[in-house]
Amino acid sequence: MLFNSAEFLIFLPVVFAIYWLLNKKRQLQNLWVVTASYLFYGWWDYRFLALIAFTTLLSWWTGIMMERERRRRLWLWLSVGVNLGILGLFKYYDFFAQSFADVFLGGQGDRLLLGLVLPVGISFYTFQALSYSIDVYKRKIEPTHDIVAYFAYVSFFPQLVAGPIERATNLLPQFLEKRHFDYSLAADGMRQMLWGFFMKMVVADRCGLYVDQVWGHYAESTGPRLVIAAMLFSIQIYGDFAGYSNIAIGCAKLFGIHLKPNFKTPYFSRDTGEFWRRWHISLNRWFRDYLYIPLGGSRGSKLQTVRNTVIIFLVSGLWHGANWTFVAWGAFHAILFIPLMLSGRNRRHLDTVAQGRMLPTIGEVAMMCNTFLLCTIGRIFFRADTISDSFGYFAQFFKGNWTMEGIDVPWLTLGFILIMFVAEWINREREHGLVLGTVRPRWARAAIYYSLTGAILLFSSHSENFIYFQF
Repeated sequence: MLFNSAEFLIFLPVVFAIYWLLNKKRQLQNLWVVTASYLFYGWWDYRFLALIAFTTLLSWWTGIMMERERRRRLWLWLSVGVNLGILGLFKYYDFFAQSFADVFLGGQGDRLLLGLVLPVGISFYTFQALSYSIDVYKRKIEPTHDIVAYFAYVSFFPQLVAGPIERATNLLPQFLEKRHFDYSLAADGMRQMLWGFFMKMVVADRCGLYVDQVWGHYAESTGPRLVIAAMLFSIQIYGDFAGYSNIAIGCAKLFGIHLKPNFKTPYFSRDTGEFWRRWHISLNRWFRDYLYIPLGGSRGSKLQTVRNTVIIFLVSGLWHGANWTFVAWGAFHAILFIPLMLSGRNRRHLDTVAQGRMLPTIGEVAMMCNTFLLCTIGRIFFRADTISDSFGYFAQFFKGNWTMEGIDVPWLTLGFILIMFVAEWINREREHGLVLGTVRPRWARAAIYYSLTGAILLFSSHSENFIYFQF
């Protein structure tokens, strides 16, 4: 089920009403969360419900077994091995089999392929289950015997298919406690959802129209059109994914659940080190805590630190999809990040840009534009279907066809992009772009809400899947 679908407009109020009618019985409330979440997930393909149920049951059971002092590591490796094995089978088997066939069998590897359909959100809920198993093993959290609460933790529908990737230390205890309806929290959740829908349906989807048109015929496009398309794709993927995260976090607030932030105005970053602290925060912290630090982090020699950094970026790229384009995208960002790390400048921007000031300095503007430009170059690998297409895009860009004839600038879309970035700049130190506590009088706030709702109804040209559903 999509957030931006008619079905969800019916689903959410019904789930919300029954959920709070059951608020005096926590177990029944959690059971309702699981039921609703499985209905939400099964809307695509009910056959994959068995897969998520197996992953959930395995990680819960191995957590119980790790409560004993004997063979704790065995149970950990059982959970990690089986869950990663399932993820690898569905997401990566055909990719590596085809790559092997291309190198050693002249591309004749059809018999090796399984042709499995990739379950929606498998990377997200698998990582969430794995973090629980690892944290139980490291004694950061006690294993829960409440199987219903644990199923709710893994399958909670707002963040099930595209994150944020939650930790058991934050989300699971909330299902083990009684929740109380908080009107102010729910109202803020509605505002955050509205902002997320605007980012997705008005900004991202409209950007996507232009991006798809240019990418479909990039070999005949002029340099200016390629530049515009590349920049709009950077904005599209941000509006799409950050929009989803805002909808998910806001939706969770309706149920009295607090999810961790996943984006913090990443395109206001002054270098790539700051960018990666502000983009897809839940995934980056997952890799930091469960891969980078266990590999040794930055505690060893500079060569070991570089090795660990390269591994993180390459694995992160591969996590995004079974395609060499994502590996190239990860390698590109590793090349950008390593000089900052070696010079000790990767953590020099820990504060919010222009903190305490209305406007940035000229130097800060230049740094933000440079970071956005570098990220946009990397997005060409991310958007391309093949490595050949990505280099073909670059080649067409450098052919020198820089005529301005036929440039169809999407002015209305640019206007909505401006609105998005202005709102996020004003609220860059707050949780989302629609925090309007300083706007007076009340009718002015209402006018903003109605204007955004009207824009969604009038200018969302078409309904698209969220980009990160494929990961």
